Amino acid sequence: MSGAVDLSALKERAAAPPPSTPPTGDGGAPAAANGTGLQPVVDVTEATFEAEVLVRSQQVPVIVDLWATWCEPCKQLSPLLEKLALEAGGTWVLAKVDVDANPRIAQAFGVQSVPTVVAIAAGQPLADFQGVQPEPQLRQWLAAIAQAVAGKLSGPPAGAGETDEPEPEDPRFVAAEAALDGGDLAAAEAEFQKILDEEPANAQALGAIRQVRFLARVQSVDPDAVSAADAAPDDLEAQLRAADVEVYSQAPDAAFARLIAFVARSAGDDKTRARTHLLELFELFDPAEPVVMTARRKLAAALY
Repeated sequence: MSGAVDLSALKERAAAPPPSTPPTGDGGAPAAANGTGLQPVVDVTEATFEAEVLVRSQQVPVIVDLWATWCEPCKQLSPLLEKLALEAGGTWVLAKVDVDANPRIAQAFGVQSVPTVVAIAAGQPLADFQGVQPEPQLRQWLAAIAQAVAGKLSGPPAGAGETDEPEPEDPRFVAAEAALDGGDLAAAEAEFQKILDEEPANAQALGAIRQVRFLARVQSVDPDAVSAADAAPDDLEAQLRAADVEVYSQAPDAAFARLIAFVARSAGDDKTRARTHLLELFELFDPAEPVVMTARRKLAAALY
């Protein structure tokens, strides 16, 4: 369903106040708090949809159960989902929506029949099904959702028994970020390099220094580099500069396509340099980004 459902219309400008008592699911199971600080089961309305589904799904998957009081299959499925949500202990949240009371939500999901169940992650629909499913199949479906989002969400907040005090900032990163905020890219790179000299595997510093080096490089590129490269498709240097400008302009798909096309039609050192530059641009992004994954497949096809 990803990309096929527009949930933006359900965002409310004013945040709804939290309920005064823990909500109770349709099957009667209390949505008790747990060690994650999340309610495993919540009743959702149009007013609370943004906070309880869209925002919450940045932390953990939200499984939206679209049901109705007159629906007999819902009376079988909802209690089973509640049981699994309570068992999961807040690693995912069950959001229950009465479609009759909240028609805009049902309309946004394009609900044709109930029960309909939709998994939301990072504010986007990930997977869905309709009708009653047996428990083993439900567990398998939920496990697939967990695997698909592993490492991509921020995770549940600290539980009530844990401290809410933030961890002290690493002074090494404070110095580097201060230089970056001041526009001194050379100093920022030097500070991040100090961290890498001490900890070569520090992923945060490695990612930061790549970003800083890219920013330093793109500062000297002519803003007209894209049109210049389009006029000289066989000029490698022009293509590299244009790709940098396109990434900086938030058009990575165009940058990747440009260099993949050059790789496909070139040979020797030019082919190697274009490929190396493209791989460096990939490293500026999360490797799980769809635009990167697609470009990697196209690059493989261009090479082989």
